[in-house]
Amino acid sequence: MFHPRRTLRALLLPLAAGLALTALPATSAHAASTLTNGGFESNGAGAAVPGGWSEYGDTGASYVESGGHAGSYRLSHWASTAYKVETYQYLSGLTNGNYKLTAWVRSGGGQNSAYIALKNCGGAEQRTDLPVSASGWIRIVVPVNVTNNQCTISINSDANAANWINVDDLTFASGTSGTSIKGADVSSLPKSEAKDGVYRNSSGTSGDALAILKSSGMNYARLKVWVNPADGYNNKARVLAAAKRVKAQGMKLLVDFHYSDFWADPGRQDKPAAWAGHSYSQLKTDVYNHTYDVLNALKAQGTTADMVQVGNEINGGMLWNEGSTSNWTQLAGLLNSGYDAVKAVNSSTTVALHLAKGGDLTGTRWWFDSARSNGVKFDAIGLSFYGYWHGTLADFQTTLDDAASRYGKPVFVAETAYPFRLDSEDSHENIIDTSGELVPGYPASVAGQTRWMNDMMSIVEAVPNGRGLGIFYWEATWTAVTGNGWDPTDASSGNGWENQALFGYDDRALASMSWFRHR
Repeated sequence: MFHPRRTLRALLLPLAAGLALTALPATSAHAASTLTNGGFESNGAGAAVPGGWSEYGDTGASYVESGGHAGSYRLSHWASTAYKVETYQYLSGLTNGNYKLTAWVRSGGGQNSAYIALKNCGGAEQRTDLPVSASGWIRIVVPVNVTNNQCTISINSDANAANWINVDDLTFASGTSGTSIKGADVSSLPKSEAKDGVYRNSSGTSGDALAILKSSGMNYARLKVWVNPADGYNNKARVLAAAKRVKAQGMKLLVDFHYSDFWADPGRQDKPAAWAGHSYSQLKTDVYNHTYDVLNALKAQGTTADMVQVGNEINGGMLWNEGSTSNWTQLAGLLNSGYDAVKAVNSSTTVALHLAKGGDLTGTRWWFDSARSNGVKFDAIGLSFYGYWHGTLADFQTTLDDAASRYGKPVFVAETAYPFRLDSEDSHENIIDTSGELVPGYPASVAGQTRWMNDMMSIVEAVPNGRGLGIFYWEATWTAVTGNGWDPTDASSGNGWENQALFGYDDRALASMSWFRHR
């Protein structure tokens, strides 16, 4: 498949002279119809222009060096002063249709832009930014529909002094990619509104938060369900009301069962007070009846759940102690009770199991291996991944890819978020409030929040075999509103999350909502 370097170099000389920045007529094109030297192995370290490729701009900043992803060498962009450079390859004689470029990348961050693009392919240019990952390689994809039998593969850096990227092992083949879920958890919204919370569009006009989110591209809402919470929110009645609003916006609905009266997560899985003292056998019935009751009521009002989480961040199990992972047989029984209830209401509703620590490959494998060996039924895998707690983006990609392939299930990010500032709007300390807690390369700014979400989506989009569904942003509407704090038992509790909402301290929609429009 690789053509001799000298032949390709000779053929590309006239293209280099023309900079290959505009679409060339097919009749004058002499380049190959297959990607040449995608692994940069043809030349060896020090090659100023890799075989099969051309360069434009500050060409001294683009070169081959040792340290490849799979082979011995890689393409790097770097210079000691600010630079702009493009490394590109022009393909012609292509059969029209859908193609997907795959590349392994690393980046130290800091550039004005660093991306891989497919352009001059007959339609709109498609590009994917390089996530900031200084150590681990990350796989990204760029899909395109070729309509004029040609396409230019373009690796771009608009960089400041000493910024760098590595790119390697590119492939260009038939295929498509994209994501179907651009969602957010909006469980906090009804209480916020009841406590006089206001939401505005980017122009400052107040409106329905869900409509503002929908207009930005959100297509899926996540709502948590508590059994009998102290404040009367996130219970069956409130979820039914919120679901009507979600469906009225044309969005899909994920119902997240905590099986508790309070927050359930890896450190806490308290039984609802109404189920206290129940035997394991009774708890199985409780799970079935509660799940069926909420979902059947949703169906009856015309707002059937599209997806359901049986449990929330159940790394240690749920309904402790009976449903702890120290007793997998019982945990499996409880999970299957929930699964059966979901399917009894609507057989086409997707049942997801949700773990935290989305960068923990070993822990995720242990949990789902145990679930599988105990006969647990599920349709999809949801992982929480917060970059300030759960490892690197490379760790996350490794875990997500492994879960999809090992269990043959679609995967999605059930929760992630990122701060757009560090200071607090209320008197309650923010959960993330110092620069040392941030992910390197992602500042606490609207731009940093936007970049985090787009780079997360690029990783989900790159899951092989189309198994990456998308992302739910956690608590997009949880702004600082007096009375809408974290503790349902304490009306004076504050909110430690308002700096990670998708609405600013002026209540306006942040520009970072643009991530909803990721492919």
